[in-house]
Amino acid sequence: PDPTKWTFQIWDPGHVNNELQSYTNRPENTIVQGGFLKIKAIREQYGKGEFTSGRLESNGKFDFTYGKVVIRAKLPTGVGTWPAVWMLGSNIGSVEWPACGEIDILESVGKEMNVNHSSLHSPGRSGATPDTGTINVPNDNTEFHIYTADWRAGYIKFYVDDKLYYTFINSDKFPFNKNFYLIVNFEMRGVWGGPVDPNFTSSTLEVDYIRVKKKKK
Repeated sequence: PDPTKWTFQIWDPGHVNNELQSYTNRPENTIVQGGFLKIKAIREQYGKGEFTSGRLESNGKFDFTYGKVVIRAKLPTGVGTWPAVWMLGSNIGSVEWPACGEIDILESVGKEMNVNHSSLHSPGRSGATPDTGTINVPNDNTEFHIYTADWRAGYIKFYVDDKLYYTFINSDKFPFNKNFYLIVNFEMRGVWGGPVDPNFTSSTLEVDYIRVKKKKK
C-alpha cells in the first residue's frame, strides 16, 4: 500500500470488538498485487492470536469533509469473517469514540453472507444501536461490486452498484460535518462476527479501488 496515504495498524487480538486476529504489516496478510489491495486473514498462531490479518488507515495522511466515496471490492468467505471499509472522525484523539462519529460504507459478516450494512455511529446511537441500512448483494464473495457513500451536510446516501438503499438525514446535531479519514480492515470474529467456522483456514478481501471526490457541501 502507498505509504504516503496509508498506515498499517499493528495490534494484538482484543484491541477492539474482542476480535481474534493479530493485525500485522506482513505481505502474507496485506499486499498490492496486480493492482488489487489484498487483505488476507489466516488461521495461524502468531503473537497472542490464533489468526492474522491486516488493517490500514489514512489518519494523519488523508482526510476530508463531504464527498463521494466509491469502493470496488470483492469480499471474503467464511463464518466469523468481518471485512469493512469505513471512516472515523479525525478528532478521535481528542473526543474519542463515538463522539468523533463513524461512517461505515462497506461492512459484512460471514454468518450473513450477501448482505451489506451501512451504519452511522454517534453518541446515543452507536454499537448495537446505530442508524443503519442494509441491502442484499448477491455473490459478494465471488464478484466485485461497487459500494458508494455520497456524504453531504444535509444527508449521507448509500448505494451498491448505483442502487440507493439508505439515506441518513444529516445535520449539525450529528458529528458528520467535519474531517473524516478512511479505514480498510478484515477482522475475525468480534462482538458481531460471531464464532469462527472451525474449518476456516484463510480468505481474502480484495479492493480494486477507493476513490474520493471531494464536495463542498
